[in-house]
Amino acid sequence: MNPMPDTVRFEARGAVRELFRSTDTEVLLSGAAGTGKSVGALMYVHLQCLDNPKTRALIVRKTHASLTSSTLVSFREKVAREAIDAGLLHFFGGSAQEPASYRYANGSVIVVGGLDRPTKLLSTEFDLVLVDEAIEVTAEDLDTIVSRLRNGVLPLQRLIMCTNPGPPSHHLKLRADSGRCRILYSRHEDNPRLYQNGEWTEYGNAYLARLDSLTGPRYQRLRWGKWVSAEGVIYDEWQDVVHLVDRFAIPDAWQRYISIDFGFTNPMVIQWWAQDGDGRLYLYREIYKTRTLAEDHAKQVKRIIGETGEPHPVAVVCDHDAEDRATFEKHSGLFTTPAKKTVSPGIQAVQTRIRPAGDGRPRLFILRDSVVDRDQDLIDAGKPTSTVDEINGYVWAVKPGAAGGLKEQPLKQDDHGMDAMRYMVAAVDLVGVARVQSPARRVPGVSAAASRYARPVAGGAGR
Repeated sequence: MNPMPDTVRFEARGAVRELFRSTDTEVLLSGAAGTGKSVGALMYVHLQCLDNPKTRALIVRKTHASLTSSTLVSFREKVAREAIDAGLLHFFGGSAQEPASYRYANGSVIVVGGLDRPTKLLSTEFDLVLVDEAIEVTAEDLDTIVSRLRNGVLPLQRLIMCTNPGPPSHHLKLRADSGRCRILYSRHEDNPRLYQNGEWTEYGNAYLARLDSLTGPRYQRLRWGKWVSAEGVIYDEWQDVVHLVDRFAIPDAWQRYISIDFGFTNPMVIQWWAQDGDGRLYLYREIYKTRTLAEDHAKQVKRIIGETGEPHPVAVVCDHDAEDRATFEKHSGLFTTPAKKTVSPGIQAVQTRIRPAGDGRPRLFILRDSVVDRDQDLIDAGKPTSTVDEINGYVWAVKPGAAGGLKEQPLKQDDHGMDAMRYMVAAVDLVGVARVQSPARRVPGVSAAASRYARPVAGGAGR
């Protein structure tokens, strides 16, 4: 155990400094990517717990998986490391009665978790709640959280939210505009790792160069922290709060599909889809990765299907590259079908699925946390790391001088998940992939070409 210094040194700048000084009950820290807003807010919660015995705080994101893979790593390594080493707090992994938490020697507690597992999290009262990546949560989530701010140990019961900006119509921006919460804008100059003594650091220059390579709304949001809409957005009826759903156990009876957009320098995207009895499609697993060979992707797909024991796909719909298709078939044991790639009909088919059907529900959903593992190179470059990341920035190309200024084709940038999704919808709605055929399986000892005509293994979808 290492001794804890009498003083915790932390340089609060800009929006984070104002967070420490202000007395607003609801604060939204909004800013460009990498401005230090999450670390600053985590430090605020940590210091309140150190200074005020028996404080109860909650650190939460929309899903448990996203919290543990990012926010809690920052808390553990960048905020609370000295205190943990000194024995002033320790992690409790949770039990049947209590959620996971950081427990302080002075009796303070920080409960941690995701809103996809809300029962134990929100069954008690808090003095402070920090919602990281708040743009992911619903207005109803926030209202529920606010109702739990009544522990009474701290004189100021407080909700703190951190986010990168989105469209100006988002409920967070409307919440701030209505005066319900105070919005504090953070800048890259607020992050000491990027900016020191009036100059950009070496890391800061490199980081900003990556953000400067972005275009469109992602550039405005992640580089400059602006709440802007995507001009000419193609899937304008997409709503994260409607189409992005919590993970659930998919019944074995639902037909499974895989759609693929090949890539290497650009991401290769492999999407797993399930279709329910009413024909709705659910994207439930995704590989979205650069600089990986088709052979290695194929082996990973084969391994995942084997380890999960889920039904084999009815069809594998993919880009037309003959060499990549042959490689994928050889190493995955799955047959492939070339996608219907006509762009305009495919986009219209996806648009139809995204808008509400006769029963008021759309016919296409994506499960949260579907990506198998995030591509760090894409994260560092400020690029999309999943199909969901692409949707709101998928726009029509601009044609100068044309009527309306927009082409009939989408902008060919950050669209790899969009292509794979279009292939999937076109296969079902425009081509009519059979929903009752036996799964395509490689027959041992039969060549790739000949095995296309081999009789499937008895037993239908099977395991």
